[in-house]
Amino acid sequence: MVTMKEIADLANVSRGTVDRVLNNRGSVSPQTAQKVLQIANTLGYKPNRAGMVLAAQKKKLRIGVILFGPENPFFQPVLEGITEKAEELAAYDCTVLIRRVTFDAEAQLEAMKELLSQGIHGLVLTPYNDPQVIEQINRMVEQGIPVITTNTDIQGSRRLAYVGSNYYECGRTAGGLMRLVTGGKARLGIITGSSQVLCHTERIAGFLDVIRQTAPDIQVLGISKNHDDEFESYEVTKHFLQEYPQADAIFFAAAGLQGGCRAIRSGGRQEHMRVICFDAETAVPAMVENGLICASISPQPRRQGSLPLELLFDYLTTGNPPEQEIYYVDAAIKIRENL
Repeated sequence: MVTMKEIADLANVSRGTVDRVLNNRGSVSPQTAQKVLQIANTLGYKPNRAGMVLAAQKKKLRIGVILFGPENPFFQPVLEGITEKAEELAAYDCTVLIRRVTFDAEAQLEAMKELLSQGIHGLVLTPYNDPQVIEQINRMVEQGIPVITTNTDIQGSRRLAYVGSNYYECGRTAGGLMRLVTGGKARLGIITGSSQVLCHTERIAGFLDVIRQTAPDIQVLGISKNHDDEFESYEVTKHFLQEYPQADAIFFAAAGLQGGCRAIRSGGRQEHMRVICFDAETAVPAMVENGLICASISPQPRRQGSLPLELLFDYLTTGNPPEQEIYYVDAAIKIRENL
């Protein structure tokens, strides 16, 4: 069994320094911390579980979580996964502070600052894709507060890890499904949330790549944004259908599905419309069952809630970073026959 003393000897530092690095407490230069962690990983160092529990209880860890607001129903099962894991971590005197924010950069930044004032030791974040959010993540990391992104990632940040779908590949899957349900011929619209959320743009990129490569007779009439809001989704979908009466397919790349489908029904277009979407939220199975939705892609939302907390807690208690930088969750295709 590898000891802290052996790691200290190889790194030419004190045992106390190794203890601070591996237990993520006290200030150690980034270069020294990296050296210690590399040696510990190479030697296969495993912390004493009982000692880890005791250390965690002494720290009284506080982990912040920021998700987008309840107007996006996808995050309800994500929240359930977070709540279940938080109940487990409570046994280690770890408190999870959850904040739901509107789909807005300023709202997210305010929540991050507020959690910092609450003395959090780490943060799980569904990031709004904005330079200010990247800067705030990086400032937190510099202060020794690790950040794990979930559901959607953010490029250019120093976040510790990402948990969520491979959205480009999911978009490709959606494109393949659209080709199948339309026979490779359609006039479609894309309804998305926002270009400020990386997962939305990645889904669309994958979808369009497949359509261009394998279904040249599928014509994309337009792309509209609903900002993950059901009421706005109803309005933009209604406007799209009025502008393009020839449309016979829609790809929903984000939330707002119920509002969008309500617009399809109110316009009397449900009999001739082919719909591909994401997420298997409460209302989706019924719409798949009645044929309004052809197929939905579900990316394990509960897992997207529980795994980031698990990874962050392990890092805060052992000092060992996650084994991977990116944790892709499986995506299940839901159709009428497998609900």
